[in-house]
Amino acid sequence: MIVTVTVNPSLDRLVALGGPLHRGAVQRAVGAAADPGGKGVNVSRVVHAAGEGTVAVVPSDQGDPLLVGLARLGVPAIPVPVGHEVRSNITVAEPDGTTTKLNAPGAPLPPEVLGSLEDVIVSAADGAAWLALCGSLPPGVPDDWYAGLAQRLGSRPDGPLLAVDTSGAALAASAVPGVALLKPNAEELAELAGLGAEAGAGLESHAAAGDLGPARAAADDLHRRTGATVLATLGAAGALLVGREGAWVAVPPAVTVRSTVGAGDSSLAGYLIAHTRGATPPERLSLAVAYGAAAAALPGTQAPRPEELAVADVRVTAL
Repeated sequence: MIVTVTVNPSLDRLVALGGPLHRGAVQRAVGAAADPGGKGVNVSRVVHAAGEGTVAVVPSDQGDPLLVGLARLGVPAIPVPVGHEVRSNITVAEPDGTTTKLNAPGAPLPPEVLGSLEDVIVSAADGAAWLALCGSLPPGVPDDWYAGLAQRLGSRPDGPLLAVDTSGAALAASAVPGVALLKPNAEELAELAGLGAEAGAGLESHAAAGDLGPARAAADDLHRRTGATVLATLGAAGALLVGREGAWVAVPPAVTVRSTVGAGDSSLAGYLIAHTRGATPPERLSLAVAYGAAAAALPGTQAPRPEELAVADVRVTAL
């Protein structure tokens, strides 16, 4: 069982354009959709589509469009009442694959709701193989909230393995012993390495040119400091996996990019799926990259299905 937590879930609204986005102009969309979203929700959707057990813990009220969408997809969810609808995020997709995201901040969670959420998470994680703590934190939630959960669950000998996929101060605070897997993208990896988030594009471009030195050094440093396995997604350059067993890089198959939204979440899901099936580290990385590439080829935040994967076309190299 893979349990996901999305503290700041969303209803993801996609607006597909027939041409380039023009600021200040009125443009007609050629397509639109609304899907349950948020990083952990996306992970659960992919895991469910793969036929593996999952449950998504989401702060939301009964009848919320988010829960209605999850029920329609058949994805099990445990809601924690909050007294308001979840936020809406808007993605504008252009024909060349360029995506512009407008993410609402989300509403603050009162202390009593946050306490209930923590209790529900601990209960849901009982007996799970993985607990994935995903996404941004709503306003007012302490940056170290994920780290506090990791400490609370880490004291249980039968507790799940913990994966964290977040950004900014919450990610920095979560880079602590007790977390089994960290999944930064290039920007987040650069920030954690003290290079500044703006250096992330450089890590990607170096990796795309065959120079993995900067990304590898940053991932090695993060692994040494935390003991966590690092799954660093590097956009079109693929992904890097660094852990106790070694280090590998995987290059994705060529795809026509339609939307990069949710690609990193799909990569995390692929890794967790492979791990629960007993796969080796390079096999986990291969499935992670195959899922990320498949997600990028789909519009909006659709969850890739197993038949849409090109695992055999992923090239994995030991470093």
